[in-house]
Amino acid sequence: MLAAFILFLREGFEASLIVSILLAALRQLGQMGKARAVWTGVLLAVLGSLLGGAALYIIIHNYVGSTIQAVFETITYLIAVALLTTMTFWMQQHSRSLKKEITAQASIAGSGFALGLLAFTTVGREGLETAVFMLAFAFTTNALLLLIGALLGLLAAIGLCFLIYRLGYRLDFRLFFRVMGILLLFFAAGLLGDAVQNMQQLGWLTFGATPLWNTARFLSEDSTLGDILHTFLGYAEAPTILQVILYVGYLLAAGSIFTWMTRKPPTMHRARKANDSTVSGALHGHV
Repeated sequence: MLAAFILFLREGFEASLIVSILLAALRQLGQMGKARAVWTGVLLAVLGSLLGGAALYIIIHNYVGSTIQAVFETITYLIAVALLTTMTFWMQQHSRSLKKEITAQASIAGSGFALGLLAFTTVGREGLETAVFMLAFAFTTNALLLLIGALLGLLAAIGLCFLIYRLGYRLDFRLFFRVMGILLLFFAAGLLGDAVQNMQQLGWLTFGATPLWNTARFLSEDSTLGDILHTFLGYAEAPTILQVILYVGYLLAAGSIFTWMTRKPPTMHRARKANDSTVSGALHGHV
């Protein structure tokens, strides 16, 4: 439930941000008459993502407990890990230039159809990613709790966008996506651990299958706290050697790259420091 909440909050907010930038670009270009095409593209993208995710879930649900389900789960986990990682890095890299890029694309797309297609592809990408993530978590979480978490996350994203674009609330976007990025990397590490466990059970990986410990007596994965820790931190009650190695290795590698990408350039830091000194001096001068 908590994983679905955070995923839908993050993805819903990013999709809303993209739509807001598109509409703002149309307003600047004096083409608000084409806003209907944008909303049509958004609705089609959301509908397509929902139908695609539901169809995949229904199809694989017919093979519950079979080898086919285990194989499908493993593939879904690996795809989700790849998407979570690339999505986190992409957003961190393009967060500063996202508005400029989308505005440029909107100015190039002259017709209503082109604008609708732009909205469909950008929002559809977020919807497709979310559908894959939800499918991955659906195998390990109660479906009702998953839907409740998704709905609450979507409502929170809409509420946050309303505060920003209607009431003028100031949000530190870099901090928001940085925190979301850190959480998503932990999600990805946990899904990678689940994928390794499945591959070892399927016989695809025959090495490093010895459990390092077993904490089921103290904290079972089936308990509420165990489920929360499993979702957020990838907790496993009896992890194998390979699971631990890949889990730690992934966090170290992805975390190092993410830290490098989120660092402040020295010139920006000096400029901000100088600006702060100027503002501070001005304030003292008026006191």
